[in-house]
Amino acid sequence: MEHGKMAESLGAEFWYPLDNAAKIYPAITTDEVTSVFRLTACLKQPVNVDCLFKAVRTIEPRFPYYKVHLKRGFFWYYLESADFLTRIKVDDKRICRRFRKGGHLFRIVVKENRLSVEFSHLLTDGSGAFEYLTTLLVTYFSEMGIESPATFSCINEKEEPISEEFEDAYNRYFQQEVPAAGHRPRAFHLPFPLRKKPRLDVLYALLSASAIKTKAEARGVSITVYLLAVYLHVLQELFEELPRHSKYRRYKKIGIEVPINLRKLYPTVTMRNFSLFVMPEIDLSLGHYTFEEILHAVYHQMQLETDKKLVNKILAMNVGSERKLLVRSIPLFIKSMVLRIYSHAYGGSQYSGVMTNMGNKVLPESLARHIDCLMVTPPPPNPQIKLGCGIIGFNDTLAIGFCNITQSKELERRFVRFLVNEGIQVRITTK
Repeated sequence: MEHGKMAESLGAEFWYPLDNAAKIYPAITTDEVTSVFRLTACLKQPVNVDCLFKAVRTIEPRFPYYKVHLKRGFFWYYLESADFLTRIKVDDKRICRRFRKGGHLFRIVVKENRLSVEFSHLLTDGSGAFEYLTTLLVTYFSEMGIESPATFSCINEKEEPISEEFEDAYNRYFQQEVPAAGHRPRAFHLPFPLRKKPRLDVLYALLSASAIKTKAEARGVSITVYLLAVYLHVLQELFEELPRHSKYRRYKKIGIEVPINLRKLYPTVTMRNFSLFVMPEIDLSLGHYTFEEILHAVYHQMQLETDKKLVNKILAMNVGSERKLLVRSIPLFIKSMVLRIYSHAYGGSQYSGVMTNMGNKVLPESLARHIDCLMVTPPPPNPQIKLGCGIIGFNDTLAIGFCNITQSKELERRFVRFLVNEGIQVRITTK
């Protein structure tokens, strides 16, 4: 394995450097900006704790790259194998809380009928975490006497991990000759004051996936494009209702950061981070946008920005900078200081919000009939962005999770009201 020592057998010690996406997190993580996200399976019956413990212990050896500690080197942080048992905790309402230094970097959280996994972005992204959750659910239901068909494709807990699951796919697909992408201008941010610490508040909107798909297809767009347009439409409303003097002091670009799963563009089975961000946007200095105009803009920007050649430019910018000899030779304490300053000054300045759509997930019917819905909770937003949302579909239920650190629920209220006005029934829950 490049730059690291990978396990040749399940019992071997190993280490590997942080991937390109993970490198910034040790420098910017705080008790509030935790870089931790959650995936939840809402079962139709309370979780059987005995069967869950057996399932967790059964699959534990299959995911050695998640049984690691964060270690500090002279030039970079790295992850080193650790001999610990995966933690199973009772949900205490402190969702996506920070992992302590030198401790675990993922946990399993249980409450009543909800089975959740929380991962630090130091380890993986939503795709890797969902692969883990799928294996856990298959094994859990097997312990319950509910088997999955042999034809269902997921990580087999009886097989040993392959080297590609450990790989830093950013470095594998980095192209030295591709020019880097340029920087974007600053963006509008929500004007709402922050909550008192702990700030994070979560709200979930549950709706029919088929109903919103029908609405999106009627306009010739995907669900992702449709919901991005709703998000931008609501942000435009909030901007336009600001007092005139306040508008002059604010940036007039509104952009939404959207992670894309690079596994769809580049073949790899890596279980680490492998996603990049695109940013559909509108420029309010050009005037008011109708919803149809926003849909049109988002559709074409998403088509363009997810083109493989343009994605290569973003890869070139992100990976190319860390490969420079000067950067590599700077001691870690200086790198961390620079990253913190850069993140504070520019980390959230270029976009107004975050939307993660993990798509529609499919599990075998034998399992699916025992699961009510899936939900995703993105990492707590930073104080500039203030709000983000995560989306996942399952069993004709589309779940939108809003993470908010402000004193206002106005954005969520308007978002849901727009969908209701479109004839889509929405159920709200905070659990």
